[in-house]
Amino acid sequence: MSRAPLGVLGGSGLYQMSALTSVREERLKTPFGDPSDAYILGAIEGREVIFLARHGRGHRLSPTEINYRANLCGFKMLGVERIVSVSAVGSMQEELRPLDVVLPDQFIDRTRHRVSTFFGGGVVAHVSFADPICGELRGVLAKAARTTKVRLHDGGTYLCMEGPQFSTRAESHLYRSWGVQVIGMTNLQEAKLAREAEICYATAAMVTDYDCWKADEAAVTVEEVVARLGENAHNAQAIVARALAMLPETRGCGCGSALASAILTDRAQIGPEARERLRPIAGRYLG
Repeated sequence: MSRAPLGVLGGSGLYQMSALTSVREERLKTPFGDPSDAYILGAIEGREVIFLARHGRGHRLSPTEINYRANLCGFKMLGVERIVSVSAVGSMQEELRPLDVVLPDQFIDRTRHRVSTFFGGGVVAHVSFADPICGELRGVLAKAARTTKVRLHDGGTYLCMEGPQFSTRAESHLYRSWGVQVIGMTNLQEAKLAREAEICYATAAMVTDYDCWKADEAAVTVEEVVARLGENAHNAQAIVARALAMLPETRGCGCGSALASAILTDRAQIGPEARERLRPIAGRYLG
C-alpha cells in the first residue's frame, strides 16, 4: 500500500473524517500564506490520511477567498503524493440525480479572480494539462465506489464557476449546451496546482441539486443543498476508506514528473527569493 499519506480535501458538508484514528492537528506556514485550516493527520485501518477542510471549519471561506496555493503547498510539505477532492456539485444532466457520485475527467474554467499557478515572479513554467485528472487515482476511486451503494458516473466534465452566487438560468442553459456534467466552484484551481506540485489529483463530485436549468424543479437554494450534504459526506467517507485499501504502493502515472520539462526560465536568472518561495514545489529542479 502507498507509503505516502493520502490527502483529502473536504468541501461543503465534509469538514472532518469520523473514521480517522490517532488524530493530531498540524498548522503550517507556507511560502504562499496560510492554508484554510489546520491539517488533520490520522489513519484509517493503519493507513495514513491527511485531511483539510477547504472552506475552513465552520465554512468561513468563500470559493474565491480560499488560498488554493497555500492548501496545495501544505499537502506537498507534508509528503502527500495523492489528493482526493470531495466536492458538492450541481447536476447539469437529467440522468445525474441528487446523491449520485460523479468522477470527472475534464474541467472547464469559468473563474475570473483567482491565482492558479505557483509560478510567476521571475519563474515561468508550463505543465501539461490536457488530462487534468490523474487516471490512475480516478480508477481507484471508481473501483472503491462500486463496492458501495452509491450511484456512480465514471467520467464527465466539471465546469468551475466563480461564485459565490449560483448560476443564472441563462448561464445554466449555456453550460448545458456545452455538454458539461456537473458545476462547482472550487476544483479547477486545485487540479492545476496539484499538477504543478506533481501530486495526483482526482475529484469525487457529490451531486446535491439540478442547478437551475430544470424547468420542473425549483431553482437551487442553500437549504436544498444543505439537506443533502450529510448523506453525501457519509458516502464520500466510505469511498475514500475503501480506496485507501486499493492504492498501489507506488504511482504508475506521470503526475510525479509533471515539472520535469516544464520550467522554461534560465536557472541562472532565478533569484534567491524565487528559489526559496518555490523550494517546496520545485526545489529539485532549481538546483
